[in-house]
This record gives sequence, C-alpha cells and structure tokens, in this order.
Amino acid sequence: MAKSIFSFRKRIFLSPISTGHTSHILAEVESSSEGGYPWGTNMLTIADCRHSVQLEFFLGTRRARQLSLAKIDLLIRILTSFRTALAKEIASIEKGN
Repeated sequence: MAKSIFSFRKRIFLSPISTGHTSHILAEVESSSEGGYPWGTNMLTIADCRHSVQLEFFLGTRRARQLSLAKIDLLIRILTSFRTALAKEIASIEKGN
C-alpha cells in the first residue's frame, strides 16, 4: 500500500445532510517526508454556498513556519471569540422570545 502524501487530510461538512447545504471545511497538511521536503501544500479551505476561501500555510522557510503557526493560532483565537459572541447573542434572542 502506497504511503499517503498527506500527514493530515480531513473534510467535514458543516451542516447536517438533511439541510442539503454543501458548506464544508477541508484541511490538508502535506507530509514533509520526515523533514526532507518543506515545500508541500498546506491548505485550509472553508466553503459556504458557492463561495470558498483557501488559506495557505507555507513551511518552506524558518520564518514562513513561524508565520504559518501564528496565523493558525490567531484564526483559532478569533473563531473562539466569535463563537462566544454568537452564543451570547443566541442566548439573548432565546431569552427575548
């Protein structure tokens, strides 16, 4: 069996199948072959309706690796804060109804 070129590859649909919505997230980290190949494709794709955004996380240089890790850390922080604000608004709406 051939070894996958990806050390991580995951696609998840963001809505239940019953909705018929095709929103999804695709995360791919190409294997560096134990550090020997830093030029791989590392992409995060977020798609909703007919729109998609692709974010690249380049690892080819030491500085790029630092920046890529900082980028994903910042995204996680912002998404966590967004979730907190969204949950607060949902609670307010539910309380008002």
